[in-house]
Amino acid sequence: MATHMHSDPTHGEDNVIETTRAGYELLATPLLNKGTAFTEAERDAFELHGLLPPSVTTLDEQVSRRMETFQGLSNAIEKYTFLRDLQDTNETLFYALLAGDLEAMLPIVYTPTVGAGCERFSHVFRKPRGVFLAWPNRDRIETILDNPRFDQVEVIVVTDGERILGLGDQGAGGMGIPIGKLSLYTACAGIHPATTLPILLDVGTDRRELLADPIYIGWRHGRVRGVEYDAFIERFVSAVTKRWPHVLLQWEDFAQANAGPLLERYRDRLCTFNDDIQGTAAVAVGALLSAINITGVPLTGQRIAVVGAGSAGCGISRLLMAAMIEGGLSQEEARACFYLVDRDGLLVQGQSGILLFQQPFAQDRARIAAWHVEGKIGLAEVVAHARPTVLIGVSGQGGAFTEPVIGEMARHVDRPVIFPLSNPTSRSEATPADLIAWTGGRAVIGTGSPFPPVSRGGRPFKVDQTNNAYIFPGVGLGALAVDAKIITDGMFMAAAKALAEMSPARQTEDANLLPAITQLREVSFRIAIAVASRAQDEGVAAAPCEWGELISRIKSRMWTPAYRAYRRAGAGSSARSG
Repeated sequence: MATHMHSDPTHGEDNVIETTRAGYELLATPLLNKGTAFTEAERDAFELHGLLPPSVTTLDEQVSRRMETFQGLSNAIEKYTFLRDLQDTNETLFYALLAGDLEAMLPIVYTPTVGAGCERFSHVFRKPRGVFLAWPNRDRIETILDNPRFDQVEVIVVTDGERILGLGDQGAGGMGIPIGKLSLYTACAGIHPATTLPILLDVGTDRRELLADPIYIGWRHGRVRGVEYDAFIERFVSAVTKRWPHVLLQWEDFAQANAGPLLERYRDRLCTFNDDIQGTAAVAVGALLSAINITGVPLTGQRIAVVGAGSAGCGISRLLMAAMIEGGLSQEEARACFYLVDRDGLLVQGQSGILLFQQPFAQDRARIAAWHVEGKIGLAEVVAHARPTVLIGVSGQGGAFTEPVIGEMARHVDRPVIFPLSNPTSRSEATPADLIAWTGGRAVIGTGSPFPPVSRGGRPFKVDQTNNAYIFPGVGLGALAVDAKIITDGMFMAAAKALAEMSPARQTEDANLLPAITQLREVSFRIAIAVASRAQDEGVAAAPCEWGELISRIKSRMWTPAYRAYRRAGAGSSARSG
């Protein structure tokens, strides 16, 4: 049944929603349900009397009631399940609750709790959300996506569930990631939830526990790989670009063997990016640029060790190297600043098994010959000889930053910058409390997952969570505002610099590197401006505009959760489909 909204349904504050839905059908539609907030007149018009208790309440009153329930739950996974149920019942209320206390909600709807949500996805599954495109239905992809209920889609987050956070293959349970990411697009950047679509590409799973689990909801088959996998992805991308020529497509949590190649294959074909590679890189660069305000060492003077030379580690290094070159270093000078350590040790030129995307960061053998290290060069040797000023962890190996390594780093660097970015929390390379203790309180820290406050100078201090939520919502908002044809590395550089410009450490040396989580909506707005402007400068904006109009476009796209007046279809003038 049709739903109509006066003015554009996806952009701005709409006054009237017109729909033919009524009774249980209206209450069962998450984007339309207002629960007890339906007015007496609306209950008359939509046959809701008797289906709701007689009291009419406000959105604020509903938020208070749900917050009381949320706070009374005993653990994070219960809270995750509660919020997922609320999202599938009343999306306006769900987002109003998020907006009311984003700092408390973010670790539940996304890292670290979303990892547990993915692991238990089949067991907590209630209602379908998004689209599951399974291998057996590969010939039906276009038909599935052609459903009219997807007409408004502007943003897609897609995963195949193979590398969920640091937890590995979660099969169909990986759907929790696109759902969580898109909820942050809305909560942080105001992207209207009606325009978002989470997609799970179910090509099987190699996790035996899932295949043996009688409750598992995915396709019970080993993962499809190779030529058949590539053909499946091509069929999916072709269907998406045919259905939505101007869509923003975000790749999420693909395995290393696929993540980089898929990005390179499609990045110039549509408006697309990989958040694990590019979003992680941008937030890390933004945090490091902010740390310079504390350490006093310019970016061009940094020596950077990265543990985990996969797509994320190399993505961070690539963007950092570009920033160093912008800062005045030659390409060779910038490359020499990086020490990437993988499972086989430090990447060195001529070493067997180095992948194409890793090659730019392989150290010159002549430069490390004086180290006189025989065999594998591990992190301890890198720290002892290279004396890095920055240590970044994206290895997924909990505890990889040991006390001897951190102590050695702190012996040579006054204010060591240490970013253990792996998540969830159990996969973090170190805890902030340990890093503070091992460096005598001198470490400048950013983590991938939230941790309790640490004691610094006798006072509690909240360590920055370098969450991708600082970056990707604003990147998406900016790209949509100017109808960007592609997402460039320059747009991510602009996002990183915009984030750094908002750093509290620019004003006070002992302040945080990043703005508070409560400021994410303002952060997304600022980043959207920077990204859209860069897209126009680089000539990839299909709908460029003047500065004033750009600001207006971005603001008009930032939806705020609020109940609007309803009118039954046929009771007044018609409007465009919503």
